[in-house]
Amino acid sequence: MHNLNSNNIQNIYLACDHAGLEMKSEIKKYLEGEFKSENRGSNFEIIDMGSHVYNELDDYTDYIHKAGGALADDIENDILSVAFVFGGSGEGEAIVMNRYKGVRCTTYYGGNLDIIKLGREHNNANSISFGARFLDIDECKKAIEIFFSTDFAGGKHAKRVENIER
Repeated sequence: MHNLNSNNIQNIYLACDHAGLEMKSEIKKYLEGEFKSENRGSNFEIIDMGSHVYNELDDYTDYIHKAGGALADDIENDILSVAFVFGGSGEGEAIVMNRYKGVRCTTYYGGNLDIIKLGREHNNANSISFGARFLDIDECKKAIEIFFSTDFAGGKHAKRVENIER
């Protein structure tokens, strides 16, 4: 079970539908700029799986499957990667992500940030689905910072994560 400190991440996958496009775009800029400069030594690659243009009729599953599949492939090949996906509520996106072997996606749509910490500590979450209609960009940035600064607790939680994978 790996520490997700941004210094040892190889890939950060991003994906969204039209409802999450603005937030995903802002987070991409944040990760490439301020976040990367504050975390010197971070050599992660940001891979944007789409959507890239606003289309009210797009289907979130098209983009989220790309991110979930890519993250699962990295997990299978022992490449330490994470994913941040964005939708209106974040619920459907998390459901899609969690269909992939090894992917453990938590959902955040504002409020108490302890849910992000617990997702990492107890479930070894390797992705977050953001409900863009329910939170602002600063909450999203804080969630990402907590995500990267929180270690998996291991112990009894490691057995539970193993049982999830069965």
